[in-house]
Amino acid sequence: MQISQVEFFTLFVATFALVGALTPLARRIAISKKIVDNPNQGHKTHREPVPYLGGVAIMIGIIAISIIALALSDFTIDAFSLASSVLGPALLLGLIGLWDDIKNLPPLPRFIAQTSAGLFTAILLINNDTVGNPTGSVTLDVVITIIWIVGICNSINFFDNLDGGAAGTIAISSVALAMLALIGDQNVIAALATVTAGATLAFLIWNKSPARIYMGDAGALFLGVLIATLTIRFDPSTETLLGSFATPLLLLAVPILDTTVAVLSRLRRRVSPFQGGRDHLSHRLIRKGFTRRSAAFILWGFSAFFALISLIISQSNGSNERWIVYGAGAIWAALFVFFFATDDEEVAS
Repeated sequence: MQISQVEFFTLFVATFALVGALTPLARRIAISKKIVDNPNQGHKTHREPVPYLGGVAIMIGIIAISIIALALSDFTIDAFSLASSVLGPALLLGLIGLWDDIKNLPPLPRFIAQTSAGLFTAILLINNDTVGNPTGSVTLDVVITIIWIVGICNSINFFDNLDGGAAGTIAISSVALAMLALIGDQNVIAALATVTAGATLAFLIWNKSPARIYMGDAGALFLGVLIATLTIRFDPSTETLLGSFATPLLLLAVPILDTTVAVLSRLRRRVSPFQGGRDHLSHRLIRKGFTRRSAAFILWGFSAFFALISLIISQSNGSNERWIVYGAGAIWAALFVFFFATDDEEVAS
């Protein structure tokens, strides 16, 4: 399916406009139905109830524009199959997240539902032989795909703990992925990434600090599966296997860092990983004196840095690719040490 630059721009603007219009409507509905995030738990950082359902606006915007674009474009079965295999599982998990937003499910059943949907997505990709960067071993492809889909799905959900944090980061990752996909002539992936960028940037207008609406689990899980599936289906234009496998990791380096720090911190303190807490990157930045708004900008800056590295890798030769990946890995490790070094007593307070 061939898409012109004008059509890509139209996709972005159309999604931005639709989600921008739907978000305040979703906010009014959430307030009227009392579907709100109450600051009644220790790990909550907001002081007043904030309405949910922002994720519903994101889901409707992305799916509606994608379907319209497919119908109006040079339609092919392959393009429809690819888009459906990405959007279908994302919608399924988004609906599970919506149920959680409304009913407030306990952590363990919620995690099981998320993981089950993630496993379904991974199996679908393997059965359709649509992994963008196969290793040559079916078994290894299955393991990597399952870990990636389930891990990123939950990572994005964990990362949605700061006004604008997740929305801004996914927008940055989506823009970079769209550019990379265009370089590699993978137009359907580029189009879906463009639509995702438009939706998250429109939502960010309402979600930036101080947030007037949250995406909730509906939006976080929908976007988690969506970005995980797009990145696992993407085939990087690199000269080395190391650069190829590093590209999706770099695109989502900050959510992965956040989850790694939080989970290992909880395990070290003998606290369940499913239990919420003030041990995410945003909480640690705020404890160091940064405002919520500044913390969001810092996390966006880290995301933009790693996204830029992924773009540089795509334009580098094999020898340079390795050194760039090693350097990016060293920076990620340094950030991990910096954030993980926060005193556990301070984290638990």
